[in-house]
Amino acid sequence: MSTAKWGAAVLRVRRVAYAGAIVIVGLTGCTASADTTPSGSPSATPTGGPTASASPTATATRPTIQVELNPDKVTAGETSKVWILANCPVPSGGPAHTGTATSKAFLSGVALNPVPAGGSTPTATGATGDSPWVRGEATVSGTVKRGSYRVDVKCDGTNDMGRATLRVNAAETLPTTVPTKAPRAGGGGTYAQEAGDASTLPLGPAGVLLGLALAGGIAYVIKRRGRG
Repeated sequence: MSTAKWGAAVLRVRRVAYAGAIVIVGLTGCTASADTTPSGSPSATPTGGPTASASPTATATRPTIQVELNPDKVTAGETSKVWILANCPVPSGGPAHTGTATSKAFLSGVALNPVPAGGSTPTATGATGDSPWVRGEATVSGTVKRGSYRVDVKCDGTNDMGRATLRVNAAETLPTTVPTKAPRAGGGGTYAQEAGDASTLPLGPAGVLLGLALAGGIAYVIKRRGRG
């Protein structure tokens, strides 16, 4: 074989080898792309409405009970007693029918017990409803300043509550000056007596002269009658 033919054959072999290598590289790249999982793709998120939140539980409001104070006014500077009366409902299931009253005006909390049968005093003046009443006596210290104080009552066993207002008033002051003589009345009484005292003739030289003049006048009258 000549040298020219040998060179041409080698060139063709090289071309075929290059082409095969290119094909193999391309196939390898495609396989790697197919096996690789794409990254960074966004995940689907639900686009529904806002998440529903739990609504607050509705609580029933119990009506306040009726509370009365007897008396509802005391005097500042004096130690006083005050009765608290409350219209607490009777609890069911065994708890005692009692209550408790508290106030800044009281020396301590007051236990409220059922009012005895028979209507013993004090009793509630504005009683309404069928619930029996409970009551207790509180002590108000003489050091409590004047003002309005809230009295809170809580019924044991039912937790019903109510309130009233206690008023501490200032002590009444007496007049510092007392008249020593009654005023003159018009036309009578002491005034007439004083006028009579003022009209009394004074004693002394003037009284003697007046007496002599009266005596001389009387003697002159008698003498003229004797002549006539």
